[in-house]
Amino acid sequence: MFEVDTYLRRIGFTGEPEPTVETLRALHKGHLMSVAYDSSHFINSFTGFRNVVDIDLDQAFTDIIVNGNGGVCHDLNGLFRRLLAELGYDVAILAASQRWPNGRFGPDLEHTFGCVRLDGDIWLVDVGFAGPSYLEPLRVSGEVTRQYGCDYRLSEQGAYHVVERKDRAGEWRPVYRFELRPREVSEWDSPERTGVDEVVGDSLFAGTALRGRALPNGQLVLTGKRLLRVEDGYEKIRTLIDPAEYDSVVKDILAGNG
Repeated sequence: MFEVDTYLRRIGFTGEPEPTVETLRALHKGHLMSVAYDSSHFINSFTGFRNVVDIDLDQAFTDIIVNGNGGVCHDLNGLFRRLLAELGYDVAILAASQRWPNGRFGPDLEHTFGCVRLDGDIWLVDVGFAGPSYLEPLRVSGEVTRQYGCDYRLSEQGAYHVVERKDRAGEWRPVYRFELRPREVSEWDSPERTGVDEVVGDSLFAGTALRGRALPNGQLVLTGKRLLRVEDGYEKIRTLIDPAEYDSVVKDILAGNG
């Protein structure tokens, strides 16, 4: 069963979890450092197209928070959304689409994340994206925000907001685009109408495992055997050739701080 205290211990949060911006930052960063993104767990458990957003929270809690497995966006953000609601935050579901290597964005319901309304501001919260992306909540504003050496901003493209990220190399790159309107879980009932099934069938879930976890000052993102390490805004990419090293990196990512 879902238990707030167990969840807080799992992500390393201590103290009184008052629903403040400071607490939200600590919860978000702690979650990303402690609970891995792991599409291989999704691959192993996926048995057919369905409403993947409408998860069994108690089962996901046991599988991920208690037993220490990783998850994908709907698992991780679904659990985090429940945690924030239990702590008194005003939280809603959002949907986003990533920009793929061909330069085009995917379907609008490709990715599930959330937002929190707090003290007159809207904060984007996303603990279910492998990265690289924001490690702390991102305030919806026209300002550039710096986190651990990387800059983030929101641009507008028609009806969409686009989260953009810039490392120390100095080039702005889109993370994903989204409409700033609350979604309902039922909107994921018909993947054939949104194109989500094509993304699942033709992208990372077609056999290439994607894993990620936050570091104190950056992130590790492992796509197949391609490792991206971000530290203080500097990025290093290399391919893991040695099987023993690959296994060690996977173990490190999945272990987190739990």
